[in-house]
Amino acid sequence: MNETLTEHILEVEEVVMAFGGLMALINLNFQVKKGMIKAIIGPNGAGKTTLFNVITGTFPPTEGAVRFKRQSIERLKAHEIAKLGISRTFQTVELFTNMSVLENVMVGCHTRTRSSFIASGFRLPQVKRKEAQIRSKAMEVLEFIGLTDRSEESADSLPLGDRKILEIGRALATEPELVCLDEPAAGLNETETQAAADLIKRIKEKGITILLVEHDMKVVMDISDEIMVLNYGEKIAEGIPEEIQNNHKVIEAYLGGEEDYA
Repeated sequence: MNETLTEHILEVEEVVMAFGGLMALINLNFQVKKGMIKAIIGPNGAGKTTLFNVITGTFPPTEGAVRFKRQSIERLKAHEIAKLGISRTFQTVELFTNMSVLENVMVGCHTRTRSSFIASGFRLPQVKRKEAQIRSKAMEVLEFIGLTDRSEESADSLPLGDRKILEIGRALATEPELVCLDEPAAGLNETETQAAADLIKRIKEKGITILLVEHDMKVVMDISDEIMVLNYGEKIAEGIPEEIQNNHKVIEAYLGGEEDYA
């Protein structure tokens, strides 16, 4: 297949998201190249999480198109989009706190299973084999994110940094081609933030495309290939980190002044 046809894994075209009279996204256009880390920044209320909700099927856009690998997805349900290869995390960590660390990742793995209701209900041999495969896959994910030693602990016993890492692991367990990370460094100390940033870079090295919403500008500038800036639902800038860092519209709307991100 011609590589120019598959260069953009995600395309957002003229997307509008209105909640009554409130315009959360206004004629938004952008693309994400396969294998890159693209960050979305902007002040609170700029529309960043709304955009993630549109992309991942929480609600359809009022107008416009969203295409994943050239397939229109703007009218698909969240579970259908997940099966196509898009996963996400949330601003507020959403784990199954009554489950173990391992079980949380196994939930992500179940996105790719196809056992029938009858087979599952009667615990037929093929279901037991599939469960063993899922457990093995989940352990591989835990090894990748560095939580193998805590696999049997309850998810709610983890510190915030590890809970954020676990949620990323559960997203990876769905075997995504594109993962949307919503403020993975929010609330973390410097050590935890660096661990999250290092994990994101390793995810990219696995060939997974990353769409990142993050307020920590040092993280954004250090790991992003491209950055898009939203303000009041509109794109005001887009480019490589150096271009965004020196963009006067961005400095005025969001960064608040000249800063050193080296």
